[in-house]
Amino acid sequence: MHRSVSGGAARAAIFGISDGLVTNVSLIIGLAGARPTPGVVRLAGLAGLAAGACSMAVGEYVSMRAQRELLERELHRERSEIRQHPEAEHRELVMIYQERGLAPDLAHRVAASFMRDEDLALETHAREELGIDPTDLGSPVAAAAASFGSFALGAAVPLAPWLAARGAGAVVATIVLASVTSLLVGALLGHFAGRNWVRSAVRQFGLSALAAVVAYVIGLAAGRAGIR
Repeated sequence: MHRSVSGGAARAAIFGISDGLVTNVSLIIGLAGARPTPGVVRLAGLAGLAAGACSMAVGEYVSMRAQRELLERELHRERSEIRQHPEAEHRELVMIYQERGLAPDLAHRVAASFMRDEDLALETHAREELGIDPTDLGSPVAAAAASFGSFALGAAVPLAPWLAARGAGAVVATIVLASVTSLLVGALLGHFAGRNWVRSAVRQFGLSALAAVVAYVIGLAAGRAGIR
């Protein structure tokens, strides 16, 4: 049996926005709780954006690279099996098509037509047996770029008010912007996943709010303790 692994840049982009938003809103609100100077909050927000985006990009690249190498290894193994044991591979295709409802004679003819060409046989086995699309193994560079950009976009939302305002006004603006964005992101995640988008939006908002509240309480306690 072979593993079936899939993924790509779209997944990285969707979750990157969510990660960037939650990470930086927690960082900024947590720092605001300690009541430092606005410049400290801005610097920390920018540092969180840059560090988080780079970390996400590197992690996504490594993950996608490992995934691609896994898929390529499975395809190489399957090509070797087609070359060394064509009869056994033919029987595997016949069994697959019979399980899908084809008559035995038709299944044999279809499998035989695919097995006449090695590249076509590999593509057919990859799709039918392994669940792999050989033409779409995923791009580590594209996934890393999407992860970097989407995380930075999400992280920029709670940071934006601090570039033009300060104090309570900036805190309120951050909370409002982050709340609206978290609802939108949650709704999109629910839509793409085929789930109830309202429930997904509320869940995303709740988790983001919980993270921000915990960070704020810690920052407030740190500020009162004189840790700044």
